[in-house]
Amino acid sequence: MSETLPNAAAAPAPVNPLLVAWQTPFETPPFSEIAPEHFIPAFEQAFVDHAAEITAIEHDPSAPDFANTITALERSGKLLAKVSAVFYDLVSAHSNPALLEIDKEVSLRMARHWSPIMMNAVLFGRIVMLHDNRATLGLTPEQMRLLERTYTRFHRAGAGLDDAGKARMAEINERLAHLGTAFSHHLLGDEQDWFLELGEADRDGLSDSFVAAAKAAAEERGMAGKAIVTLSRSSVEPFLKSSTRRDLREKVYKAFTARGDNGNANDNNAIIVEILQLREESARLLGFDTFAAFRLEDSMAKTPQAVRGLLERVWKPARARALADRDALQALNAEEGGNFALAAWDWRYYAEKLRQRRANFDDAAIKPYLSLDHMIEAAFDCARRLFGITFAERKDIPVWHPDVRVWEVKDAEGRHKALFYGDYFARPSKRSGAWMTSLRDQQKLDGDIAPLIINVCNFAKGAEGQPSLLSPDDARTLFHEFGHGLHGMLSDVTYPSLSGTSVFTDFVELPSQLYEHWQEQPQVLQQFARHYQSGEPLPEDLLQRFLAARKFNQGFATVEFVSSALIDLEFHTQPASASQDVRAFERQELEKIGMPAEISLRHRPQQFGHIFSGDHYAAGYYSYMWSEVMDADAFGAFEEAGNIFDPATAKRLHDDIYSAGGSVDPEDAYVAFRGREPEPDALLRRRGLLETSEAA
Repeated sequence: MSETLPNAAAAPAPVNPLLVAWQTPFETPPFSEIAPEHFIPAFEQAFVDHAAEITAIEHDPSAPDFANTITALERSGKLLAKVSAVFYDLVSAHSNPALLEIDKEVSLRMARHWSPIMMNAVLFGRIVMLHDNRATLGLTPEQMRLLERTYTRFHRAGAGLDDAGKARMAEINERLAHLGTAFSHHLLGDEQDWFLELGEADRDGLSDSFVAAAKAAAEERGMAGKAIVTLSRSSVEPFLKSSTRRDLREKVYKAFTARGDNGNANDNNAIIVEILQLREESARLLGFDTFAAFRLEDSMAKTPQAVRGLLERVWKPARARALADRDALQALNAEEGGNFALAAWDWRYYAEKLRQRRANFDDAAIKPYLSLDHMIEAAFDCARRLFGITFAERKDIPVWHPDVRVWEVKDAEGRHKALFYGDYFARPSKRSGAWMTSLRDQQKLDGDIAPLIINVCNFAKGAEGQPSLLSPDDARTLFHEFGHGLHGMLSDVTYPSLSGTSVFTDFVELPSQLYEHWQEQPQVLQQFARHYQSGEPLPEDLLQRFLAARKFNQGFATVEFVSSALIDLEFHTQPASASQDVRAFERQELEKIGMPAEISLRHRPQQFGHIFSGDHYAAGYYSYMWSEVMDADAFGAFEEAGNIFDPATAKRLHDDIYSAGGSVDPEDAYVAFRGREPEPDALLRRRGLLETSEAA
């Protein structure tokens, strides 16, 4: 037994990197220093700090004014925002079992922290007093918008409820936080657990680039020398398009559509039932008949009826086109000697064959010209030509995984504007899909705070020493997420709550979907679509065939999306008791709308993370299509100007849409840019469905 020396100095407590100022370029998170065990102490300190800040506002003896209430709220919670941003980036983009366990605890503690703040009667009383007298306060337009949004946020959180209502709302919030986290973890678990190994005989029809990506995916899972299909969409969809093995297509398709619905420990059916019950109860506490009515009141759409009207307007011509395409695919199958009825795992395979016949084009022909690096360059160059910003890669910024790349963004005068992180490749530690998020939002309340913006995708890696080759859908996804990224990077507002993508859900997809248009413009492709081996530009003949094929299979794509949006709407407009059996509810609703049997939902309920991992898109998945009405119409402004980079149009786009964040009502923002409200048929024209609609 050793003795303690009387004058020995105690060992200093290890420093928690989340609780000190970051001595890194641009004060970015030092990811290599951050370990899972740092998060709980950091969150605990952040909760204490934030609670103290709220108490100070609540007990301020001065009469409420904008500065001591609204501005003070905006300044509160900085440590919590800082810790949360790092934590949720890692949980979604590079998780591990320790982080996932911490996530369960953090989600509950976050709900317990926020509920008493958002339902604080004294704090809400101060906000109400200011809101009632807002016309006399001499506020700027941005301050007026912030006051209105703050009042709305607290009111909709239950701040006006009686004590019993607040207590129940807090219980609901806590339970929903737990369920949303469990849903997400179950989905990730199913995706991590499944793969299909491809022997030499299993690779018929698969391109060299797909096999290379399948080998890279196996390497990522510690299966060097093998090749696998995973449940990442970027693995599943090209396999279903090109594999000649119908038995394997069926196996992959069924595994993909059964995620979260396998009756195992990762099954999400019971979670969905409880989420819907709790959402309905919370809406009724706030005076709404349904959760959809509650959610849509604070949106551009306003009502479930308006959403259903848009979706049904698109559904009819899309379904008609899909049924016509189905008959053509069945005929092609029969022509080739197929003696089976077309199934859902056959559609993409025969659609590719039909596209080759009708448009003399398939994805495999263009993929060698769509390398990831070239498409990143294209996205950057379009942003430069539109908005004057430039991108320079930085190797000195800490990242959470070796694949992550970082660029410094500067404005036209060469001033630092933002950092942009790109995390592009699929891996087992990353949840599926593609998204934009931030490690820090832009604001000017306390100095000029530059944003740290992230794009995360799940593209397939190339073989060792070879580039990642994208499908046209992948390239579109890259531009889509980069459009979200620009919304964050170009933000130019004072208050954090109005920064970047802090807008209505059915407006947030406008900047992203609008940016997709530039990816498919001939002058962009002619410059950046170059063969990854020879460097030769995309041949004019192939370019024209690609452009001609863009509207091919739009019936399928539209049916796949709109059916998911309609299911989401029905889940949240019908009584929760109607969906006690989730599978039966799904079947019933698809039968009601006449869903073609050969097409499945883009997201079956049990894997519909948009609406069940959290509630951001709950009763809001329609938002992509609502925004598409605007984006199709908005790009028309450049076409009418005769220049897809027209400086005057680009300046309005920057000032009224990308830089304004949530500081302006979205309807006003759109009209300021376009000079009028959007023209609804632009969406149908873009998808090539208008003629079908008029004939229907």
